[in-house]
Amino acid sequence: MGLVFLSIFIVSLLAAGLALLLVIAERFIANYGSCEIEINKDKKVTVQGGQPLLGALVNEKIFIPSACGGRGTCGYCKVKVTEGGGVILPTETPFLTKQEQDAGVRLSCQLKIRNDLKIEIPEELLSVKEYQCVCTKIEDLTHDMKRFRFELQDPPQIEYVPGQYVQLLCPPYKGSPEEVYRAYSIASDPAQKNIIDLIIRLVPNGICTTWCFEHLKEGDPVKINGPYGDFGLTDSQAPMVFIAGGSGMAPFVSILHYMEHTGNSRQVKYFYGGNQVRDLCLDEEMKRFEKALTGFEYVPVAADPAEGEQWDGQRGLVTEAVQKAYSDLSGHEGYLCGSPGMIDAAIKVLTSMGMNEGQIYYDKFA
Repeated sequence: MGLVFLSIFIVSLLAAGLALLLVIAERFIANYGSCEIEINKDKKVTVQGGQPLLGALVNEKIFIPSACGGRGTCGYCKVKVTEGGGVILPTETPFLTKQEQDAGVRLSCQLKIRNDLKIEIPEELLSVKEYQCVCTKIEDLTHDMKRFRFELQDPPQIEYVPGQYVQLLCPPYKGSPEEVYRAYSIASDPAQKNIIDLIIRLVPNGICTTWCFEHLKEGDPVKINGPYGDFGLTDSQAPMVFIAGGSGMAPFVSILHYMEHTGNSRQVKYFYGGNQVRDLCLDEEMKRFEKALTGFEYVPVAADPAEGEQWDGQRGLVTEAVQKAYSDLSGHEGYLCGSPGMIDAAIKVLTSMGMNEGQIYYDKFA
């Protein structure tokens, strides 16, 4: 038995060594030279081969959505490769349907440029811009959430649809040697075109959130790019149910500002959940929206208030609060923002109460 384990250990060690050698060879020995990328048949750029397509496009100021910052965990950075892409990698297949694979869709963060490529991307991404900003305000919202205000400098204004997101550039810092992008929903008033607010929750050991919480200071320069995404209100007059938790609050702040400015009187009940009372935020702002919007009601929910926390509001899961508030949701629209687990649970509850799944819109955090 000991000989078997020893053999397995030796084979594993040899495999790991071979993998390391391949990585070293790829990085330091392989030279793919200059490669040409043809974009949408009418634009060509020349880049250095051997790098991921996502990063090469960023260097050319062509920004593809990537909520995970290029780690291959969100599946957002899809592009259609019509020539030169090679075989689809195992790291891509979990995020690509059979139809997408047959059509040549790839994850740009996983596809390394080894030869000339021809790709197709949505035309609207070619108009995405990079913005030079200054961090003008950092506000504590909860024990692990802050609101960051960025004032645009160049260009000085941005146009976006409430519900969209931007990518924030996290520069290198001690413990994180490379710059990365992370996606965050816009939480600002769209009428203030020179301002972008982001609500960010601290992720333990998270590269960008650690930088935001421990290194970013008021007065520091910041880069963002965007806007991205198609999350936002429809043009219907159907009554709405908003559901969010944690930093999922962000897009709804922007949407509520928009509703106030446009005199939107649609009926909406907003359920916002946290594990404890200390996880809830912006209560006063939500109360102000209740006064400003005739059809708006805010329902904060604490799942399990800690001992000593005073709480007269609803308790339990946020989805349970929805079930208490309604008996039938047919004819309603649902808008959700939060973790994949929360969104999946909310969709299950909403559809079980009669809501058409085609009328449920969500922004699922990666």
